[in-house]
Amino acid sequence: MTDSRPLISRRTTFKGMGALGAALVLAACSGGDDAPSAPEAESGDVLASTSEVPVGGGVILADRGIVITQPTEGEFAAFSAVCTHQRATLSDVDADGIHCPRHGSVFDATDGSVVNGPASSGLPEVAITVEDGNILAA
Repeated sequence: MTDSRPLISRRTTFKGMGALGAALVLAACSGGDDAPSAPEAESGDVLASTSEVPVGGGVILADRGIVITQPTEGEFAAFSAVCTHQRATLSDVDADGIHCPRHGSVFDATDGSVVNGPASSGLPEVAITVEDGNILAA
């Protein structure tokens, strides 16, 4: 008589499928290798000229992980360009704020606070100074 039991039990198969599903969900929610790093600037580094940052908007320096804004003429602010929700690089700055393309979070261009979630914490500030028409890392 031949043994009709499967080589792998149904219970083991379903446990393995559950573990695989959990691993896939975690991988999809993680930043992965393309997750941007922390802001990269040393004190004194020229980040941009003041003329490059539009009034009521800003510029995203993706290679440095920094966003610089000019909410009102002559007032500049800088923040991490990495969304605090799932670490996506922020995509653009306009009169409504700093936008994340991944899930629609919006941050205030003046202080980096959350205007619209799902992000629940504001953007970390990056210290800057303005000298002779240049915006420098402080």
